[in-house]
Amino acid sequence: LPEPARASSKRGKRGRAGDQKSLLRKDRSASVPADTTTIHYEKFWLYRHCSSLEQSHRQAQKAGQLFSGLLAMNVVFLGSAFISSMIFNRVAITLADVWILLSVLKVLCVFWIIYYLMGTSRKPHAVLYRDTHAGHIWVRGKFLMLFGSCSILLNVFEIGYSTILVRCKSNVEILFPVVAILFIGTQIYFLWHHSKDCIQVQHNFTRCGLMVAVATNLLEWLLSVTNDTLHMEMESQLREVEERFTGNETALCICPNTTICRVFQKGYILLYPFNTEYSLICSSMLYVIWKNVGRSISHHHSLERRPRFKLKGVLFGPVLGTCVVIIGACVFMMYQIQATSLDPSRQILVIYFTYYIVLLPLMSVCAVVGTIIHALEKKELDTVQNPTRSLDVVLLMSAALGQICMSYFSIVALVASNRRDLLNRLALAYSVLIILQNISQNVFVIDGLHRRHVVAAAEAKHEANQTPPRRMSVLELGQEIRKFSLSYIQTYSRLTWKRRVLREISFFLVLCNIILWIMPTFGSHPLFENGIERSFYGYSTWFVIVNFGLPLAVFYRMHSINGLLEVYVTA
Repeated sequence: LPEPARASSKRGKRGRAGDQKSLLRKDRSASVPADTTTIHYEKFWLYRHCSSLEQSHRQAQKAGQLFSGLLAMNVVFLGSAFISSMIFNRVAITLADVWILLSVLKVLCVFWIIYYLMGTSRKPHAVLYRDTHAGHIWVRGKFLMLFGSCSILLNVFEIGYSTILVRCKSNVEILFPVVAILFIGTQIYFLWHHSKDCIQVQHNFTRCGLMVAVATNLLEWLLSVTNDTLHMEMESQLREVEERFTGNETALCICPNTTICRVFQKGYILLYPFNTEYSLICSSMLYVIWKNVGRSISHHHSLERRPRFKLKGVLFGPVLGTCVVIIGACVFMMYQIQATSLDPSRQILVIYFTYYIVLLPLMSVCAVVGTIIHALEKKELDTVQNPTRSLDVVLLMSAALGQICMSYFSIVALVASNRRDLLNRLALAYSVLIILQNISQNVFVIDGLHRRHVVAAAEAKHEANQTPPRRMSVLELGQEIRKFSLSYIQTYSRLTWKRRVLREISFFLVLCNIILWIMPTFGSHPLFENGIERSFYGYSTWFVIVNFGLPLAVFYRMHSINGLLEVYVTA
């Protein structure tokens, strides 16, 4: 054809193709409501400066996250400045000033949560998607509810203790626990029912509210940590303080010799560690909701059936883990009795370090074996965007730095001190093994979190054939127990040896991390009470190192339990 004819034919084809595409767009827009498939950022100022709708959505999301993140950063810096000023200059900034600031932030968070529950979440098409990976049942039930209930009870004890000593307590000391109870209760309800939300309306206001709540929980954790470490310092010098202030008339605010006052005082000290863990748990869950604001999830991903926790396919892990927990509890009680006695012996430190030296290599070997099995399984990696998993990985890596940091400082002090006694060698071995165990466990958990879960056909068929429970006689109960035992054995034998070993290892490590969380949480601090590192670095320097590392080490054990449970149910 001549050149003009070719050009006209090409233009005609392009014109027809464009008409067909426009018709297809009209059909799609007519068949699918725009409100349920798009995220509306039209009112945002970036919409007018972006060339495409998808680019405007992405830019608006980044801008909203940036602004809300800056708001949280400023709130955290302001609160940290108050808390630091209280520590270094108690005359200018008192603890009451910090309580007033936190109370204002908590009241603001309560008002925002009520607005979210009554307004934002009830708007049309507000929650089109729900993140199945967020808010696991053990996170909400075991961690959120348990730690939240203990934190509420802690504040009740504080109110009772302050009421008894009302003659020497200010109104702020009574009002602050009341505000804390209101804040904790409202936040628990919000996280229990809306931890999986991917909110599609009022993006910027929701992000700012979530970030203020995250900052408030972080400041509450920071205040709890500083008070906990100061309480640790007071316990380490208890005898000197008692001798110094015996008969001193300035110590007027003391607990009277009544049972109820002692109960409030001891209960407050016993439940104090739960408040720190609760604040970090809430910060993590709120961060996941913040990441899910405006997020759209594919239909297949939203309908994905999450695996449930079942005590099937494990036998040796629970038995060995229970033995570890029982032995650890005995060692912990012996340690506490000796630590509070008038003449504590160094032999209990030897027993304590020996327990760790036996347990930590066993945990490291289990984690290495689990990592090797993950490599042998050759499962596909789950590459779907998952804010919960990304946060779990970041928290595991960052929380492990606390224990690793303390261990390296301890290694330098123990090697440089040139002591060759048994306690020095045990403490050195303990520090080295802690580092190896943390690294091997992190590799195992992170590798397991990225494995794609596949439900076995036999397991799904077995679940489908289950009948609902009903009332039964004693004879029928015995028959059901026998059937359950046979079903358990069949499930155990049906699993492949790789899945079976992974479940055994995961459950064993869960129980080990539980006892390793209990011991330092409730007062077992051998690195602080050993004396070798303290004499090498000086009391103030070593106290700062422990102040940084110990809260992170406690949180690492608790968060490892969450990751190991996830590996267990997906194995």
